[in-house]
Amino acid sequence: MRILIVDDEKMQRDILQGFLDKQGFQTLTAEGGKEALDLFEKFPVHLVLMDQRMPEMSGDQVIAQMQKIAPLVKIIMITAHGCVDIAVRVMKQGAYDFLEKPVDLAQLLDKIRAVEQALEIRQEADQVEAEIAQSRLPFVMVGSGKKMQDLLSLVARMAPTRWPAIIRGETGTGKELVARLIHLMSPRKDNPFVEVNCAAIPDNLFESELFGHEKGAFTGAVARRQGRFELAHTGTLFLDEIGELPLQLQAKLLRTLQENKITRVGSETDIPVDIRVLAATNRDLKKLINRGGFREDLYFRLNVLELVIPPLRERREDIPELIDHFLKKYAGRPMSFDADALNQVVKYAFPGNVRELEHLIQRLITLVRGSVIRWDDLPSAVREKLSDTGLLEERLADLEKSMLVSALKDNEWIQTRAAESLGISERVLRYKMKKAGIASPGQQ
Repeated sequence: MRILIVDDEKMQRDILQGFLDKQGFQTLTAEGGKEALDLFEKFPVHLVLMDQRMPEMSGDQVIAQMQKIAPLVKIIMITAHGCVDIAVRVMKQGAYDFLEKPVDLAQLLDKIRAVEQALEIRQEADQVEAEIAQSRLPFVMVGSGKKMQDLLSLVARMAPTRWPAIIRGETGTGKELVARLIHLMSPRKDNPFVEVNCAAIPDNLFESELFGHEKGAFTGAVARRQGRFELAHTGTLFLDEIGELPLQLQAKLLRTLQENKITRVGSETDIPVDIRVLAATNRDLKKLINRGGFREDLYFRLNVLELVIPPLRERREDIPELIDHFLKKYAGRPMSFDADALNQVVKYAFPGNVRELEHLIQRLITLVRGSVIRWDDLPSAVREKLSDTGLLEERLADLEKSMLVSALKDNEWIQTRAAESLGISERVLRYKMKKAGIASPGQQ
């Protein structure tokens, strides 16, 4: 990692450069803002250590110029002791972090290591995104927030291996998409990807479905049939809803994973198979083990690697990107959300996750006549059900807004009647409407 040290005090520059050189980093130094900008344009710089007070250009002026050149550059501002207001300002400007003088070198190293890790995650996520773009995959992974970047980084590290993995996540988070992405970034990408929904196959057909059967093995077996394991040979087998797998089949699955061979129903001949198994579940398998519903040895065999997909309510920063993606995908005309509608959708907890958001957009573009989706176009469940983690004041404000809009609609937007139905004066109603940003239909 290359680090640019910017400080007008030579002793400070020398101390920081000597320390960082010993830690194995590449360093550049500049005594002022203009020299720093020249070096910044000539060399790739991953991190800048920036003194705030310099004679020709202040640190925040240099930050502004650097971010025009490279918006994603990481900058740690070094401020005088006690200058909290300056630290807050530079963080708002886009600085990654700040340190007070005199610089604690151990603390500085910790912050640099955190930047290194963030850069590695970004590079791995970029690798995944480039693979998706180059492969022209039939899906995209939308989201530039930290949790999504962490997820893509983990995919990049898991994909080249041959180890089994469990993908955990709530319904609608995209477990199958992640499994397909792991397969398509793996050395097996040109070989089969075979999916088995363990919750959708009747118990009496499960063994035949997984391992195949010989002709005459049971009533209705009129011909030999290959099972999913054979079909996935040299590729990837994706066992969706693995927690629904019947107990009697869990032992046979464990044997297959241990010995890499299967036996068709009605046969005594072992068939070698070369597969990578990815399993997915929205259930807590450890609790299922404690209740006797899942084999512990099978769990440990499958859980060599684990990937947890965060629910949408834990990555709300990705919701606007997802909305734009679904609008472009489904709307046959230019459409957008106004600020109130977008804010409300971001607050909603989305128990159905990305799938629920996708269905919401499909519903809105079908039913909304205009090109702008407004707050009162949203389904009542979205307007009224707020995030459990929201501040009390925010939740009360949204509830009050919902009540005001409902009363106005019920009274055909006649404010006198609406105020009377709410038990408040018309003046108070107008004040609350202005505060909540509610406009009569004729004023929109």
